[in-house]
Amino acid sequence: MRYSSESGSVNPLLISSILLGLLAAGLAGLSVWAYANYMDQKNNTDAKIAAAVQKAEKVQEEKLEASFIEREKQPYVKFSGPDDLGHVSFDYPKTWSVYIGKIDGSSYEAYLNPGTVPTVKQTQPYAVRVVIDKRQYEAVLKQYESLVKTGKLTSVPITAGGFTGVRLDGAFTPQRVGTTVVFKVRDKTLLISSDSTSFKSDFDNIILKSLDFNP
Repeated sequence: MRYSSESGSVNPLLISSILLGLLAAGLAGLSVWAYANYMDQKNNTDAKIAAAVQKAEKVQEEKLEASFIEREKQPYVKFSGPDDLGHVSFDYPKTWSVYIGKIDGSSYEAYLNPGTVPTVKQTQPYAVRVVIDKRQYEAVLKQYESLVKTGKLTSVPITAGGFTGVRLDGAFTPQRVGTTVVFKVRDKTLLISSDSTSFKSDFDNIILKSLDFNP
């Protein structure tokens, strides 16, 4: 180490050189850190933008698909039951099929479902089932009292097509969770059900809004 002419003093140039070296090293390290942080943020931002774009595209695709499905349901088809059993009628989507399961002078059953109607059985859920029960209105409602008391079903008055009845919502069986509306038709009882909440919109906005029968 070189010393100045004064004994014990350090060369100022050497100190300056050391300080400049330390400063340069610090700036270099800071630059490396800043660049690494920038790249990390950039990659995260790009990933977030890509995820947001993908999510938006999926939402748009789902909206278009839902819109297409709704358009395909139209024009609606008219369902008509037997004249001697009240001539029950309502609109339903043209993409649905109808199966008449039972018809005689005192009772009637019909099943509606998108595409094809599954084999008829009590545990099978359907988009809509129509039943004209030969029992009286009060007797039919009584069979649901226990389910209402235990909270499995809710019961409220309903008016559809100018007719007053009762609407039941909830779990009728483990397989059938949906809605049943009950109306008095002459000396019999009309029950129209949707066995799945997936069809609630169609049931409320198409079936019930167009419901008509001869009381």
